Amino acid sequence: MRRFLLAALVVFGLAPAVAAECQGSDLLAAMPAEARAGLEAAANAVPFARGNLWHATKDGQSLTIVGTYHFEDPRHLAALTALAPRLDAARTLLVEAGPEEEARLVRALGEDPSHMFITAGPTLLERLPPDTWERLAAAFEARGVPGFFGAKFQPWYASIVLAIPLCALDEAAQPEGLDGLLIDAALGRGLAVEALEPWDTIFAIFGSFTPEQEIDMLESALAMEAQSADLSVTLADAYFRGESRLIWELTRLYAYDQPGTTRAEVDAGLALIEDVMMTRRNRAWIPVIEAAAARGPAVVAFGALHLSGETGVLNLLAAAGWTITPLRP
Repeated sequence: MRRFLLAALVVFGLAPAVAAECQGSDLLAAMPAEARAGLEAAANAVPFARGNLWHATKDGQSLTIVGTYHFEDPRHLAALTALAPRLDAARTLLVEAGPEEEARLVRALGEDPSHMFITAGPTLLERLPPDTWERLAAAFEARGVPGFFGAKFQPWYASIVLAIPLCALDEAAQPEGLDGLLIDAALGRGLAVEALEPWDTIFAIFGSFTPEQEIDMLESALAMEAQSADLSVTLADAYFRGESRLIWELTRLYAYDQPGTTRAEVDAGLALIEDVMMTRRNRAWIPVIEAAAARGPAVVAFGALHLSGETGVLNLLAAAGWTITPLRP
């Protein structure tokens, strides 16, 4: 399982993808028509492949479901305007992590540096081949991180740092995506803001990877660093077209083209990523969502790729008896 993990992290909103200050290109728009058609066919083969805004009803209960892009973009205004009446009517806003969870996460990182830094055992300098370390150290230095300091980053954190395009370092420090805008709007209305999952979920996700997979993640970040601006623009543009599922298939296509791996290995690795980062979380969210809906109308917002697929939130809700219909901004 090599050279695709970082791309998956970007898709799931666990790695930064910031397009507003970058002059990258939309890789999907530049793709030959036949290749683009193949990606679209693969994406559309799963349930609820297109669209960011949905309405769900069951036994008189009501949910507004929002697939989000976690980073700042002026195009969020259309969705925020469309959702204002639904926030007015809602009793609860559910998000992946609310203000309390974010504060607890920040506190935990301060209290236990080992979450982000290697505090015992070999550093990245010692774990990586010399040529890989040289490229990594150069990438760190370009971002203002001395190599000796970056060597102590946990591999997952180093991967996320590398995913930030150099053109967007300042913007990435304080991203304000649709999730944050909805939280601000809800708090301004006096709505309860609740989390879909515990504050330490990110640690459970990365703790599930083996040391080998952690290094693969880092090598993937290095392999794609030169395209980080293009990937950021592509992700954002696909999201605002309501086509986030295409990014998942683009990830697969790029992984197939990387040396040192077979298609079977890529497919197995992507299945693992989808299970750990998506399916398990989606299944855990359903009872939380239904409990909120039982108390009154709720708005539920989470990363857009959680919407689609056989084990996506929308299909899981449909299997639980909810009627799902699209909304238009």
